[in-house]
Amino acid sequence: MTLKKNDFIEIEFTGNITGTDEIFDTNIKADAERAELDIKDIKPFILSIGNQMLPKGFDEDIEGKEIEKSYTLDLNPEDAFGKRDPKMVRMIPTRLFHEQKIDPKRGMQLSLDGQLVRILSSDRGRTLVDFNNPLAGKKITYKYKINKTITDEKEKIDALQEFLFRKKFEFDKEEKIIKFKIDKKFEPFVKMFAPKFEEILGLNVESKIIEKK
Repeated sequence: MTLKKNDFIEIEFTGNITGTDEIFDTNIKADAERAELDIKDIKPFILSIGNQMLPKGFDEDIEGKEIEKSYTLDLNPEDAFGKRDPKMVRMIPTRLFHEQKIDPKRGMQLSLDGQLVRILSSDRGRTLVDFNNPLAGKKITYKYKINKTITDEKEKIDALQEFLFRKKFEFDKEEKIIKFKIDKKFEPFVKMFAPKFEEILGLNVESKIIEKK
């Protein structure tokens, strides 16, 4: 059985910078321990093929492959995490970091407005920040194995929840409608990603507000 777009699969993978032993991501426990990566709840990843749940070139490579087989894939930057963009290196007033109780130091990586950035240099007045993905401009190698296809609808819905929401809500399903049980504050968030559920699973999304007791 060869895989096609929108199929759901369970996959194990390890990604490293090509030509080195430097692992930057994995969902294989032994590889994470060897690379001393602090990854919690490590487990195989469930994804829908062709729906941008992996870097572009990785996602495209899976289509046409077979389950229970292992593969190695080399990716150029444009098919992985993009080329480095000099315009993404910006000077920011150091006081803005201090207001957030952050003392910026050269080489520091931190989350800024939900984006991982790297401090290139800093002094009292100005801090040079690189907004490029840390892997931008690098060639990447993935080794992966497709364990199985996923056919259970609840597993598919939960996999999309974990990817899009970064959490799982309880839900009811009635015919072609998913009703997520959520706190009122999460309603805009659920509505924002509702089109992806329709696109991938052909299911409409509704919010069922659960009042706090």
